[in-house]
Amino acid sequence: MIDGPAVLTVFLVYLAGVVIPGPNFVAVVHKAVAASRSEALALVAGIVLVNLLWATCAIAGIGVVFAAFPWAALFVKVLGAAYLMWFGLRLLLNAGKTHFHSNDAAVGNFRQSFIQGVITNIGNPKSMAFYAAIFSAAAPAHVSTSTFLSMLAVVVVVSMTWYGMVAIALSQPDIASAYRRRKKAIDQLCGGLILSLGIRQLVQ
Repeated sequence: MIDGPAVLTVFLVYLAGVVIPGPNFVAVVHKAVAASRSEALALVAGIVLVNLLWATCAIAGIGVVFAAFPWAALFVKVLGAAYLMWFGLRLLLNAGKTHFHSNDAAVGNFRQSFIQGVITNIGNPKSMAFYAAIFSAAAPAHVSTSTFLSMLAVVVVVSMTWYGMVAIALSQPDIASAYRRRKKAIDQLCGGLILSLGIRQLVQ
């Protein structure tokens, strides 16, 4: 039997957490305006897959694991911060540069975007902290299988809907054209935001 109140609590907590801008949001925005819609949605799929993994671990007790082994949480934090700093610095260094993709590279670009989504979310310290602390606290221990699956469905539907809407909205031709006219400034803004998020996570 599904624990309705528990699923609703997870929904409300997760909805509040997912819409707060962070590295995932910045990555989706940049991919949507800088690449094709299919690439942006591929990146979203990668992010959603990792959200599903984090949610599974949270419900299974990842918060307890990190509490028992603080070095594991520190390792994930430092590794994630390092990736975000590298990602942001790369955007800054390549700001304004034009990259042309041939049709033959479409499948490779889709796969690359999916992997980028996975790595961005795995390296996202905001996600790790959210699932280890807030999400795991909202999800009661020893839930039934049906409740467990319902909570995972909430994560998939909410994250796919939110990031998918952002990707589709910002990949409109008019918005993409505006991006091309201001590519350097937008790349610098996105790169600076991601770099600052990585530095902030490292020093906290």
